[in-house]
Formats: sequence, C-alpha cells, structure tokens
Amino acid sequence: MIQRYKDTFGQKGSFAVPAPLRRLPLEVDFRQRTPITEQIRNQIRLLISRGVLRPGDQLPTVRQLAADLRINFNTVARAYRLLEEDGLISVQHGRGTFVLAPASPQAEAHLKQETLALLARHFAAQAREMGFSADEVLAALRRAWQEDEPP
Repeated sequence: MIQRYKDTFGQKGSFAVPAPLRRLPLEVDFRQRTPITEQIRNQIRLLISRGVLRPGDQLPTVRQLAADLRINFNTVARAYRLLEEDGLISVQHGRGTFVLAPASPQAEAHLKQETLALLARHFAAQAREMGFSADEVLAALRRAWQEDEPP
C-alpha cells in the first residue's frame, strides 16, 4: 500500500500558497524493506537537493504530515529529528520546521552526492528485483543518459 501526500508545487495557473500550506510530493510504501522513517527522510533530502524545498521553506507539522500519510506521528517526528541532525532542517518548537541553507558549498555538494548514491541504490534494488544483471542495467542507463542529453 502506498500513501501519497499530494504535490501542488509548480502547477500552472495555481496561485502562490503560503509555505506552511504547501503540500510535499511524499509517498510511503509499506511493502518496501526501507523503514518509513527513512523513506520520509530520503524523500525530503531529495526535495532539498533538487531545489524543490528551499532555505526558509516551512515543512508541514509533524501531526499534519502524519495524518496526511496515515502513519504514526512519532515516525514523522523521528524523520524530522534525523533531518535536523543532518543539518538540513530546523525544528523550532511553537514556530514550525524550516529548511536550512547549506552550511557551505561543500555541504551542498556532499548532499547532492549522497542523493545520487541514494537514487542509485534505489534504482539498483528495483532492477535487481526484476532480475536484470548489472551489465544490462548499466547499458540501459547509458542509453537513457544519451537519449536525454541536449543536442
């Protein structure tokens, strides 16, 4: 079962929504081996590294995100705590949870490298589950990369 927290970012013709009311494109898959806490953490890290979430953006409250995803609020609280330990967000009790600016260009580059490794692990796990060999996966990735390259 997959629970989704609907995306309203970047829709044409939509009005600007105040940061606390924005919805994040998050989903949890209860069938995955990855704990739900890690799924949430990884997806928020990806949103930050891609620039979907920017410094100063406010995240949903723990209770709101938990209700929207239909999971225990302690799971979201744990994910937020880990993201705070990573230096990516700041939990300000009574005010909200906000995305932090990268500490340095090196920290931003490190986040992007970690995100790439996360994407690669996820892709590799899915391909392995489907029975593809490493050579087949690398060949498909090379083809896809070349097809998507600008002329």
